[in-house]
Amino acid sequence: MNETITLETMPKAMAYLITKVEALEKALMEKSETPTAPADRWMNIDELKAYLPDHPAKATIYGWVSKREIPYHKGGKKLRFLQSDIDKWLSNGKRKSESELKDEADKYCETRKIG
Repeated sequence: MNETITLETMPKAMAYLITKVEALEKALMEKSETPTAPADRWMNIDELKAYLPDHPAKATIYGWVSKREIPYHKGGKKLRFLQSDIDKWLSNGKRKSESELKDEADKYCETRKIG
């Protein structure tokens, strides 16, 4: 609709705009209904090696599995790793900052009974 709008073409232009707005509303509603969370996925050892930030050697990953340091699933002779488990494992290794440790210590001291 690239023509000049006059008083006579106003109803046609309004109808055109209304249909476009309705189409946009429908597209937005469909988009908001689709889940945005990524689906959890299974990884083999090579995919895990590529997924981990420091890309450890396979031998390192096998060592973690044998020491039960990393979450894994075993089906037959194959190792499988669930991405959500790996993400939790990675976040559990986070070290707290000094301010976080101080806040924890303050909360602990407030809840302890003295004497």
